[in-house]
Amino acid sequence: MAKAVIPTSFSVLVVVRKDGQYLLVRERKRGHGWYLPGGRVEPGENLIEAAIRETLEETGVPVTLDGLLRIEHTPVKNGSRVRLFFLGRPEFDTTPKRVPDRESLGARWFLPDELASLTLHHEEADEFVRYVESGAPAYPLELLAFEGAPLPVLRGPWA
Repeated sequence: MAKAVIPTSFSVLVVVRKDGQYLLVRERKRGHGWYLPGGRVEPGENLIEAAIRETLEETGVPVTLDGLLRIEHTPVKNGSRVRLFFLGRPEFDTTPKRVPDRESLGARWFLPDELASLTLHHEEADEFVRYVESGAPAYPLELLAFEGAPLPVLRGPWA
C-alpha cells in the first residue's frame, strides 16, 4: 500500500545587503511590522526563482542571490514546513518601493542598529541581520538542484 503524500509548504526569505544596510519590507499583514522580504514558493517555480520574485514584488528591488544561509524543516500538524534563507544584494541602485500595494506597504534600507527601534514582524529579522554582520557563511546556491541534475565538476587538489 502506498504511503500518503505529506503536504509540505515551502517559503523563501532573503537577507538583502548593500553598503552595510539591509532591505526590509513593511508587511501588509500581521500587524504591519517590518520583516525580511520573502514568501511562498508557487507551483512550478524553483526556490531561487521564488526568492528573487518575492523580493522584487515586495520591495521593488531586483536582487542577485549570493548564497544560502539556512534551511529549516519543521514538522507541523498533518505536514511540514520548509523555509530557506538566502543572502542577496541589489542588482542595481533601485530605490525601494514607497507606495503601498497588495504585496506590501513599502520597503526601506536600514542600518543594523536601526532595527532595534522598529516594530518587527518577528525578531528573527534582526537575528539574521546580526548573523550576516558577524560573518555568517553563505553556502553555494548549487546545493539546491532539481532531481537528477548533474553533479558539479570539482576543481582543486582533491579532484
